[in-house]
Amino acid sequence: MTTDATAAGTLQLGGELTVTRMGFGAMRLAGPGVWGPPQDLAEASAVVREALALGITHIDTSDYYGPHTVNELIRNNLAPYPDELVLVTKVGARRSADHGWPPALTRDELISAVHDNLRNLAVEALDVVNLRLGDETGGYPVDVSIVEPFSVLAELREQGLIRHLGVSHVTGAQLDVAREIAPVVCVQNAYNLAHRENDDLVDKCAALGIAFVPYFPLGGFSPLQSSALDACAARLGAKPMQVALAWLLQRSPAIAVIPGTSSMAHLRENVAAAALELPADVVAELDAIGA
Repeated sequence: MTTDATAAGTLQLGGELTVTRMGFGAMRLAGPGVWGPPQDLAEASAVVREALALGITHIDTSDYYGPHTVNELIRNNLAPYPDELVLVTKVGARRSADHGWPPALTRDELISAVHDNLRNLAVEALDVVNLRLGDETGGYPVDVSIVEPFSVLAELREQGLIRHLGVSHVTGAQLDVAREIAPVVCVQNAYNLAHRENDDLVDKCAALGIAFVPYFPLGGFSPLQSSALDACAARLGAKPMQVALAWLLQRSPAIAVIPGTSSMAHLRENVAAAALELPADVVAELDAIGA
């Protein structure tokens, strides 16, 4: 398999930004528990630079990773940013002293978070900002109105601080409400081979021309599901997680994946999955895993 992020093709965010469907999630560049600096700063720095060298033009981040340290690492290693690179960040949570992830959805919190991202990434405007809905439990769906927080981000977009808006951890109904306030270019929800509660939302996004970007694209498999995935991977001469990523890319042309890692070897394995084409019989077996 070729190690080239462009092998899976590209998609459009808002008809203006073109990103590789194989992206990179920067969360794991932080220390354990997504707290503090990376354990190996040299390796983490090399990984984020290698992501661009492999053709990735889509990096997902947030200023609450660390907090602040991941955005600072991206800035220190990639700025001034190449024209083709799209940085997608998110707001709607903060980090507490006990390393928790409490929601931060008030007007002041959202404005502060956007300015934190601008400062720590060293950009004049953010390419894409996802509003992540959340509560203290982290459950889904979240019984939170999207109107007020998304309206705040829409105002910041009108001010030129944000180019495009997305939503995360939302239902289809919450997406509909957001779209009445401002254009939505991407949805970032939990979704993978084993957990498909958002199947209908994937198809809805495809029909609307909205990118669907699964978070937690790998993992959460039961022993039986892992065994089936391992068997498919062995037949293809690939790693199980490469097959899981390839399944997502073949699931819908609206999907872009953002697997994260702080390991150079894992980064290259993930990117190689962009070139992995799953035959129909393997797809059928994998489809049955989440049935």
